[in-house]
Amino acid sequence: MIPDQVGPYQIERKIGSGGMGTVYLGRHVESDRVAAVKVLPASLAREEGFVLRFTREIEAMQSVSNPHIVEIYESGVDDSETYYYAMEYVEGVTLNQYIRDQGRIPWRTVIELAIQICQALKSAHDAGVIHRDLKPSNLLITPDENIKLLDFGVAQVFASSRLTKTGGIIGTAEYMSPEQAQGRRATKKSDIYSLGAVMYAMLTARPPFSGQTSMEVIQKHRFGQFDRPRTYVPDIPHWLDDVVCQCLEKDPDKRYPDTYVLSLRLKEILKKVDLSISGTLPDDTAGNILDGTAETIVAGTEDPNAVGGTLMRDLIRAEIERAESGSALARYFDNTWVLILLLIAVIAGGVYWFQQQQLSPEERFARGQELFDKGTIYWPEARDEFLAPLIEEDPDRWEAEVSPMLSEILVEELKQDFGVTRLSRKRVHGVTDAQRFLRMAGEYYKLGDRVAAEQVLRNLYGLLEGDNDHTELRRAIGEILDDLSLQVDETLQSSDSRPLASTALMRAREMLKKGQNEEARSILRSLIELYDGDSTSQNEVDAARQLLRNTESSTQ
Repeated sequence: MIPDQVGPYQIERKIGSGGMGTVYLGRHVESDRVAAVKVLPASLAREEGFVLRFTREIEAMQSVSNPHIVEIYESGVDDSETYYYAMEYVEGVTLNQYIRDQGRIPWRTVIELAIQICQALKSAHDAGVIHRDLKPSNLLITPDENIKLLDFGVAQVFASSRLTKTGGIIGTAEYMSPEQAQGRRATKKSDIYSLGAVMYAMLTARPPFSGQTSMEVIQKHRFGQFDRPRTYVPDIPHWLDDVVCQCLEKDPDKRYPDTYVLSLRLKEILKKVDLSISGTLPDDTAGNILDGTAETIVAGTEDPNAVGGTLMRDLIRAEIERAESGSALARYFDNTWVLILLLIAVIAGGVYWFQQQQLSPEERFARGQELFDKGTIYWPEARDEFLAPLIEEDPDRWEAEVSPMLSEILVEELKQDFGVTRLSRKRVHGVTDAQRFLRMAGEYYKLGDRVAAEQVLRNLYGLLEGDNDHTELRRAIGEILDDLSLQVDETLQSSDSRPLASTALMRAREMLKKGQNEEARSILRSLIELYDGDSTSQNEVDAARQLLRNTESSTQ
């Protein structure tokens, strides 16, 4: 049911709704100002500390001013204890709808829109606000192709809500950074990853990762590899393809340092393409400007555009150096006493290494076996310092005696990758596809989804049958499956996740009986969004979907 009034705003019509509330078109009863009024779910108001977080975040956003961020006018709670905030009403459609209607967006337009988003993000990041949920449905595109960013920073309000503590994950799966998917704290580089996913969707009309469930998509963000944009749109400049892929790096340190540097790089693409088209640069050197290898050619021409390209490159280089230099770590090492202590440590390490070299092979083997027998916590040292070097130096002599111990250590490490042991170790090898799937199963297990974990493990166990290169891995998987089958299924009985889904569903049903349809729908949407893909709560998700369909059809 649409309310007649929210706070000082007379409600005219409903604009849209989502898991975090419903948006109405309202008109201020005194000033006659038109605004988009977002009404937050009543269930959130009962969350501990919500009001304080909500007020603090709105105040922070009111201090941010940028033409590409929707302005927030005011917020409050009305007489019916409804929490709301009023924001600038913008004529236009969401970028999500625009892509659905228009399909792929021309690459020049993508760059122009992305630069506008960079400007919006920079303003907020400078104010200390991280969006956390950047996606096409939070971006409005006006008829004259200007971008307006919605709900900026409001996602922060929900970061501490108990509704999110099933995994600590805030954001939309298709555009979520890997660190957010892991439940870690979001930073400005998380927003850069999401912007990369948005650019990918604008160029290809599809997100970089998709799947049948949110959990599947989240795991792909963490472990999967996407197809480069040029796979679907071969005619886009390779510079743009590289920029999008760098934004989507799983390691935040490999992304751009901030949105200002990213915007400079995007602007440079347009200039480089224009230079190559105008013939200022030969075709075989135009693509090298990004790395600075064509500096002499560009600087030596009389074309003012070429000079501009060089200047832009130098600006980017200087900005990157500024962002990556002058860190607290660098200043720490710029200290004489610190350098002296480091020198002493290096000398001590050298002495220790020299002493180890003086041991005979038999003495090194005895020392490694002694550490192995002391327990798993000493196994990494036994392997790295004593056992593995013996095989490398003289495999014929030590293979038979050392290999069984190294095999045991490897099995224990693989089980550690899954998460069922406490062996602390130093990784010395890269991650294979098989180990990646083992880690994926481990993530399911840590999230409480044992059904999905066991399914991945059993499929991987069958896949490795007869594979002599993965003997230890298959053995480790078998031991893990045995451990899981022996465990009493206390996780599903005592975990906070199942009761939360069940009690939320019961609460929604009670609200429907009382006629509190809007509050009930909000709870149902949140339940579906959080637990979609969690096999342990699939019954609750299915029931919530059915209830939501029933309530929405009854209001039409």
